Amino acid sequence: MNKERKLIIAGNWKMNKTVAESLDLVRGLKLDLSNVKEVDIVVCPPYTALCEVSKSILDSNIRLGAQNMSEHNVGAYTGEIAAVMLKEFSVRYVILGHSERRQYQKESNELISRKALAVHTASLKPIVCVGETLAEREAGEMEKVLETQVRGSLAGLSKEQMSETVLAYEPVWAIGTGKTASTAQAQEAHAFIRRLVGKIFDETVARRVRIQYGGSVKPANARELMSQPDVDGALVGGAALEVRSFADIIKSSI
Repeated sequence: MNKERKLIIAGNWKMNKTVAESLDLVRGLKLDLSNVKEVDIVVCPPYTALCEVSKSILDSNIRLGAQNMSEHNVGAYTGEIAAVMLKEFSVRYVILGHSERRQYQKESNELISRKALAVHTASLKPIVCVGETLAEREAGEMEKVLETQVRGSLAGLSKEQMSETVLAYEPVWAIGTGKTASTAQAQEAHAFIRRLVGKIFDETVARRVRIQYGGSVKPANARELMSQPDVDGALVGGAALEVRSFADIIKSSI
């Protein structure tokens, strides 16, 4: 386990959970994880539950994240949400560039970079997602795709901002499919991303930046994945929707 970087495990609830269901989930997590200090724990509910979840976790070791944010501060942007609105609910982290948004909302690397800058400007921390599709991996283009996404999505960030950015490697072929990258595949991609950050910024930033793995993380594979030298946590999807599975992922990672 890498001692230099603290693990960060975030639950991306996606478009799931009513307010009542969200509160049930965080109450269970608070009870189960109250003694965990070795991991930064983050939950990312839908916007509708941010207010009540924020109140519920106020006195706990769980931090609040949002699933997206506009690059704009205010204005005529129907359906968008601004940093100042998220900060009202003590949001600390914001997921950006998730593969589902890249695919369904056609978000570009350029847009994601503007959002990342807006997140930092608001003194929040972005979790910037990158990852290749199955077709891209099978075509031998994993490194090319990752380099394009990393360079494009982080363009314009200072070294200080990059040090406070979390990256999430999510092989698109392993999200919600039940398939998981082998530990060797995950480590290979994470090491490549870290070397790339070192080239774009510097070695100090590369050593500091935390890189999560996202893609069908479960209690059964969490420890092995997190034991890899360049894997600093997980961005958990389906398994984050139940107290037992999410808590077990965190506990097994310590």
